[in-house]
Amino acid sequence: MASSLQGKVVLVTGAAKRVGAEIARTLHAAGARVAVHYRTASSEAQALAADLGSCRPDSALACQADLLDATQLTRLVAEVVQHFGRLDGLVNNASSFFATPLGAIGAREWDDLVGTNLRAPLLLAQAAAPHLAASRGAIVNIGDIHAARPLKGYSVYCAAKAGLDGLTRALALELGPAVRVNGIAPGPILWPEDGSFDLRAQDRVVARTVLKRCGEPADIARTVLFLLGDAPYVTGQILAVDGGRSINL
Repeated sequence: MASSLQGKVVLVTGAAKRVGAEIARTLHAAGARVAVHYRTASSEAQALAADLGSCRPDSALACQADLLDATQLTRLVAEVVQHFGRLDGLVNNASSFFATPLGAIGAREWDDLVGTNLRAPLLLAQAAAPHLAASRGAIVNIGDIHAARPLKGYSVYCAAKAGLDGLTRALALELGPAVRVNGIAPGPILWPEDGSFDLRAQDRVVARTVLKRCGEPADIARTVLFLLGDAPYVTGQILAVDGGRSINL
């Protein structure tokens, strides 16, 4: 697998920190050139790109875009293609996540959650499609097990992720046979940074996993690597990487 992405170019959204950064590092270690997208985490993205670039010159690029601004999405893809000369993979990882109790949902919450989790992946795929078709590339969308099994209090987020699952299958039909499109549905990997899951809530979630533990960012990153570089006959699929939680909710 170390040579499966050799010299190929992959754009990873939300790649400055957390799971996105691990995806970028894993793909880079497999030989890919990586575009590290960020919205506001400039210092983290620039540091990651510099670190990757120190291993192989001109193998990483930090690129900024607000995924809620549709006009910036075409520009983001064009920037990556202009810099590297091609595009072989798109990983739609960036995501907003916050509670939306019924009765307190407005346009801002809808636009943010649907915009990052559904609209941006669609528009990025649309902009990337000609380049991916030329290289017979692939798209991986990072979803959530709660697309199929909703999380109480998070109705808009769950609906957006359910839409992303449907979009993944629809894009596989639209873009095949030249471009493969798959999704990953993570379970508990990293807890939100806003403290919305206290220790008791975390323990309850972990207790419902079959493996009785949280996963690690590397679990998602390795699955992305598999779907991009070592799964040539897989498309239109949503793969749960959740320690078995989706069968034990």
